[in-house]
Amino acid sequence: MVTIRLLFMTEGFPRTQGSQHILARVKNVLPLCAAGFVTAFGAHGVASGLGFLQTNLLALGLLLAIYDGAEIVLKPVFGSLADRIGPRPVLLGGLVAFVVASAAFVLIDNIAVARFGQGVAAAAFSPAAGAMVARLTPAGAKGKAFGRYGAWKGVGYTAGPLLGGVLIHLGGFDLLFLTMAALAAAVGAWVLTVPALKPLPRHRQTLADLAKRLSHSDFLRPTAALAASAAALATAVGFLPVKAAQHGPIVTGAAVSLLAITAALVQPRLGRALDAGRVTARPGIRAGVLTAAAGFVAAAVIPGLAGALVAALLIGAGSGAVTPLAFAALATATPEERLGQTMGSAEVGRELGDAGGPLLVGGLASLASLPAGLLGLAAVIALTAW
Repeated sequence: MVTIRLLFMTEGFPRTQGSQHILARVKNVLPLCAAGFVTAFGAHGVASGLGFLQTNLLALGLLLAIYDGAEIVLKPVFGSLADRIGPRPVLLGGLVAFVVASAAFVLIDNIAVARFGQGVAAAAFSPAAGAMVARLTPAGAKGKAFGRYGAWKGVGYTAGPLLGGVLIHLGGFDLLFLTMAALAAAVGAWVLTVPALKPLPRHRQTLADLAKRLSHSDFLRPTAALAASAAALATAVGFLPVKAAQHGPIVTGAAVSLLAITAALVQPRLGRALDAGRVTARPGIRAGVLTAAAGFVAAAVIPGLAGALVAALLIGAGSGAVTPLAFAALATATPEERLGQTMGSAEVGRELGDAGGPLLVGGLASLASLPAGLLGLAAVIALTAW
């Protein structure tokens, strides 16, 4: 952890006297990145074992949807609350609630109640963390900060099923939920080191003002791209292994790992390129979306393992490019006193993409074929590059 922290503090920032203030502020983003990992790990960590716990497919689908459903409904609410009272209390309250909900599973042995509680908690601390990243980071470092934040979340989403499966194997669901409780508690203690941010003065906002701001292209374009990126990652994790199924679980797992590693490596690099002026947000987002769409075309037309590997590289690179650029664009275009509300609303787009991508491919595949489903998603993703 010390190595990671030092890398984050120094990489891309020359150690001059004028950069010390930037370094100090960027250091504060690290606990927020860890909070992003918690919500991502919480979303996917349980999923790997639910099939063993619940054999009724309808009940299984509902259990999988409870966490994301709570986030979709409540993220804008808690994002607005973070603007009203300050983001750190909302972030800490959400982490405490996550600890309680996770530990409660051991006492009540009801996974539906525990997952709903975790989803409500994540809906609080996820947009608050994003708002704090935006407010604590100087204008010239937002790309890198959101690149790191997105990379940590990406690791949580991808590693969640693997780590969750290991913990369930070692100690059942009790060990998994207690581990998530301990992780959230540790991150909450770390967040206490981040400076408190007071709520900023806000002008009165009517529903018409809110609708106007959330319907503006400055919000819609990056949010649509984030939804496309989430759809691409969720679908790739679920469906790329089908392309290489005959090679066994180790090879298919390697293909998914290649996707995750590529996305994790690309995000901070694109963020630094944005900060340095080597790329601009809108063309970079468009290129990332089209690269991810090209990955699904490759998966559809290139047979077997080769198609899965090429697709993993393209989808990982494209999705990894979109995340820091889109979040930085949202942060730049949003008044600081409304960052929580904007981040919460944008996160809803990501959640919808996360659920909608696999549903679209699965539906088209059942009607026609898997290549048809992959090409259909490629077309939908490409449409967001407007």
